[in-house]
Order: sequence, then structure tokens, then C-alpha cells
Amino acid sequence: MANGYAKEIQNRIGAAPDGTIFIVSDFANVADSETIRRNLNRLVQAGTLRRILKGVFEKPKYSKLLGEYVAADPDAVAKALARCYHWTIAPCGDTALNMLGLSTQVTAVWSYISDGPYKTYEWDKTKIEFKHRTNKEVTGLSPMTILVIQALKTLGKEHVDEKTIRVLSRRLNEDEKAALLAEGAEATDWIYTVIKEICKGEREND
Repeated sequence: MANGYAKEIQNRIGAAPDGTIFIVSDFANVADSETIRRNLNRLVQAGTLRRILKGVFEKPKYSKLLGEYVAADPDAVAKALARCYHWTIAPCGDTALNMLGLSTQVTAVWSYISDGPYKTYEWDKTKIEFKHRTNKEVTGLSPMTILVIQALKTLGKEHVDEKTIRVLSRRLNEDEKAALLAEGAEATDWIYTVIKEICKGEREND
């Protein structure tokens, strides 16, 4: 029966795209935690998986152009950790600015707000930090709404200009704008004013 578990785990990993991040609970419907852990450790030894952090594994992605395996995606690792601990997270600070195309500066630390505890994780030359925030800031809002609000907070009222509004307006699709307009009403006044500018086309079409 153990071979059946191993085959199911291998098949699932085999079907996933290279670069996919896995945690033990991703296979909870296959076997118990200890059996899964043993199988994942064997796959690490075989080179099928790479261990990023304790309990966090990656199906390595090879770059023919670079002739080497590429580094694990920090955002995918952050989401895997959130999945593992049942946290709701969202990028903040420079990480949010990068994801929305508002900054090209390479961030030294990948930052996220979370309804979990303050935590930092490091591997190779990568660092992820989770900053605790109240549930109000992260729960019940769509991912793009949280991302835009965090980016605006990072910039600050005095640094949000027409270019910022233009970039964000182009970055969001119609559904994301509609959600942002509806969900952003609870945000600080100046942020909601900016949100209305970003979603102007949506508002005028109502």
C-alpha cells in the first residue's frame, strides 16, 4: 500500500509545472503526514524535489538559457507558508510596488502583511518577512484590492501622482477595478480618493 501512496505523490508532483512549491498538507488526502514526509524526503534525495525550508519543497525549474536551476519564487514560497499555517497574507512595502510595476528596485526582503504572527524565513540569499496586521486589513478583500491599498500606503499620499494612477489603471482589469471600488470604501479617505481615480472608467460606465 505504501507503494501506492508513493506513486500517487510522484504522479501529482510529475503533473505539476516546474517551479511549483509543495507542502506536506498538499498531499493530506493521499496519506498521513508522516508517510507523506518520508516520501517527500526520498524525492529530495532522488533530486526530484528540492527542500527550500523545513516542510517546504520545490519541483526544481531548469533554465536551458542559464544552464542551471533557477531560484525558487519567493512569492510562491510565501503563499505555501500561508497555506501551511492557514494565514491570509498580502504583499506590502516594496514587494507590493514591484508586483504592480510601480518600482523596478530589487527588494532585499519580500514583505507581506498577515493575520498570523510576525515571522521571518531565510534560505540561500532570500528573506521573507510576515508582518502581523489586524484581520480588517487582510480578510475579506480580494488579493488585488489588498495589493493596491498596500502599495498606496507604501508610497504615501504625497508620492502618488498621475503616473501612479495611470500605471495602476492599466494594470487592473475591469473585474479587479469593480472589486477595488466596492471593497476600498473602508480605506483611509485619501486612499479611496485615489482608488476612485484608478477606477474612473468603471465609475463613469456605471
